[in-house]
Amino acid sequence: MSYLPTGFKTLVRREILRFVRRPRNTFAPPFITNILYFSVFGVILGERIREISGVPYIVFILPGLVVLGAVSNAFENASFSIFHGRWNEYIHETLTSPLSYGQMVWAYIVSSATRGVIVGVLIAVLGLAIINPLYAASVGVSRPFYLVAFMLVITLLFASLGVAGGLWAEDFDDLTMMNQFILRPLVFFGGVFYSLSDIPPLLRDVSLMNPMIYMVNGVRYGFIGRAEVNPNLSLLVLLVLTGLVAALDVYLFKRGYGLTE
Repeated sequence: MSYLPTGFKTLVRREILRFVRRPRNTFAPPFITNILYFSVFGVILGERIREISGVPYIVFILPGLVVLGAVSNAFENASFSIFHGRWNEYIHETLTSPLSYGQMVWAYIVSSATRGVIVGVLIAVLGLAIINPLYAASVGVSRPFYLVAFMLVITLLFASLGVAGGLWAEDFDDLTMMNQFILRPLVFFGGVFYSLSDIPPLLRDVSLMNPMIYMVNGVRYGFIGRAEVNPNLSLLVLLVLTGLVAALDVYLFKRGYGLTE
């Protein structure tokens, strides 16, 4: 990383240390929440549902829970960091630094995506620790390249969306609203707990307009080697979308949207 600007590395390091130094706020909540998810949806309901598409139900939902934790934390970190900096006016120190707008934006995106990936990995480890003792065969990673690629892309995408959200928000309630009433419903209706083949054709067509479908299926393909949508096409579309949202973030920074009175 010696070729990266010192200011960029400093801002990334500051933002990463901000959440690493508070593990009770950063890592404990998703850990506890996912123990409940795995216990209720995986173990208890899994005993009734048994399998989906030939896969044990608890294994089927694991990738979706990883996506839920990863994108939620990437979005939350970026939106809170930007908004908190605006609220307390210390973001002006970043704006007056010699960093370019692109470097500023990508520093926030990279640090927030890092949090999302860390949380996603923790949820995956937790899930495998619960799942493997329940089955004779060990559950692992079927397509490592796709798993890593999708995890990086989806966390970068939602970190980019979080930057835009942090610029748009006018108070802390707006941050909560975006997470609870926009992000989480998209995830829950994104094929986390059900297969597209189990819903009526009309609902399936509507569901395909939800970008979460492609993210969840991509990560699921990485874990168990099965997907209901083309993982290569999904990855390409998500890459393009990430680039567009990041470019929008840079444009908003240049315009001073939400940063100046």
